[in-house]
Amino acid sequence: MSGRDRISELPESLLTQILSYLPTEQSVQTSVLSKRWENLWLSVSVLDLNCSVFPYDADELLLSFIDKLLEFSPELSLLKARVKCKSTVIDGFRDRLATVIDRGTQHLDVVSSTDYYEDAFGVTLPVVDFMPMNLYTSRTLVYLKLSSSGLRDPAFVFMPCLRFLHLEEVKWLVHLEKLVSGCPVLEELTLVRDLDDEYSRWHDEFMVMRVRSQSLKKFRVPLKHRWGCSSEVRCTLEIDAPGLEHMSLGEDQFDSIVVKNMSSLFMVELDIKFVVNFGEFFDPWDASKRIEIRDFLNRILSVRHMIISAKTVKALDLYSKVGMIPKFNNLSRLEAVFPSDTLQFLPVFLECCPNLKHLVLKVVHSEEMEEGLDLTNVPRCVSSTLECVEIQDKFEWEEGKMKVASYFLENSAVLKKLILNPTAYNQNIYEKVNQLTKRSRGCQIIHE
Repeated sequence: MSGRDRISELPESLLTQILSYLPTEQSVQTSVLSKRWENLWLSVSVLDLNCSVFPYDADELLLSFIDKLLEFSPELSLLKARVKCKSTVIDGFRDRLATVIDRGTQHLDVVSSTDYYEDAFGVTLPVVDFMPMNLYTSRTLVYLKLSSSGLRDPAFVFMPCLRFLHLEEVKWLVHLEKLVSGCPVLEELTLVRDLDDEYSRWHDEFMVMRVRSQSLKKFRVPLKHRWGCSSEVRCTLEIDAPGLEHMSLGEDQFDSIVVKNMSSLFMVELDIKFVVNFGEFFDPWDASKRIEIRDFLNRILSVRHMIISAKTVKALDLYSKVGMIPKFNNLSRLEAVFPSDTLQFLPVFLECCPNLKHLVLKVVHSEEMEEGLDLTNVPRCVSSTLECVEIQDKFEWEEGKMKVASYFLENSAVLKKLILNPTAYNQNIYEKVNQLTKRSRGCQIIHE
C-alpha cells in the first residue's frame, strides 16, 4: 500500500476536475507523471493561461500550444477561459480566442496587451488587442471580464445569457449603450474608465457613456487608479436602470454624472467629489455643477442604506452652503466618514435623514481642527428614530470625542446602543462617557 498511486486510480472525470483548479501551465506539467496523465490536461474544460510564461520571441510556440488544446477534443466545451496576454499583440491570437468562444465558454476573462508605440508625430498610442466579433453574439457567456481590451463596433449585439460584465480600461469603438442593450438579462456591471483613452479623445461621440438596462441590479465603478490621477478626456456617465438596487461609485472617473429612474435603489456607496482631477473640489459658483449634484441627489432618494467617504462628505458640506440637500426619507442605515473639521456639518446632514435608525460614524483626524465645535442643532432622527450609533476610528481630539458621544446620549430618546470602538475611545474616555447623562434610559454603552 505504501507505494500505491491512489490519485491516478481516480476516475478521469474527477482527475480533470482537479486539474481545472490549476493554471494551465501547471496542468500541462502533470503530463510527465505517467502514461495515464500524458493527455489528461487536454481534456480539462478550463483554460487558465498566462501567455507571459512563453518566451518573448515564441509566439508561434504559444499559438501551436493553444491549437493542440483546441484540436485534441473538438467536442469539449471550454466552460471557463482566463487568458492574460503578453505586453505585445500576437497575430493570430484573436482567431484562437474566437474558437474558444465558439466552444461554449460560459466564463471569459481576458487581460489584453498594455504596450504602447509612438506614431510618426511623436504621439504615444496603445497597442490594442481587439476582441473577436463573435464575442458579441455568444449564446453561452454568463460572465465576461475584459481588461485593456479593444471593442470594435459590431453590426449586432446579442448575448442572451450574460449576467455579469466587467469592463476595465477598455478601448472603445462601440458605444457602451449598444453593448449593454444587447444583454437582456445583465444583472451586474463593473466599469473602470480608461482616463487616457486615445480612441475617445478624437471622437466626441464617446464623451458620454450610457448605461441603460431594464435588468441591471448592481452597478460599480471601483477604486482603480493611483492617487494623483487626472484625465484630459472629458466624459459624462449616464445611468438609466429602473431595477438597479446597488450602486457603488468608488472613484471620480467622470466629469459629470447623470442618473435616471432609480426607484428601486436600496444601497448606494459614494467615494466621489464630483470632480475628476485629484485634490480638486467643485466650484460652488459653477451653476451647472450645482444642478448636476442637486439632480443626482434627488434621483437616489429611494436609498435605504448609504455609505459615504470623507471626500464625499466634504463635497456635500460644500454643496450645502450653496444648495439644499434633499431629504432621504427612506434611509435607515448610514455609514459615513467625517473628517474632524467637518463635524459641524454632521447635524446638517442628519437633518436630511429623518427616519435614520443606524449610524456608523468614522471620525478621522484633520489638520484643521474645529476646537469650537458646537453640536446644538438636534435633527428629527437624533431625537426620535435613531436606535444605534457606532463611533469608529482614531482621532486625537479628546474634547471632540466627548462632544460627539454626549451629543447622541443627551439628545436621542430611543437610542438602544452607543458602540464605542477602542481605537477611538480608550478606557479612560469610555469611563467618562459612561458618566454622561442619557436621555434614553434603556441605552447601553458598549466598548467593543
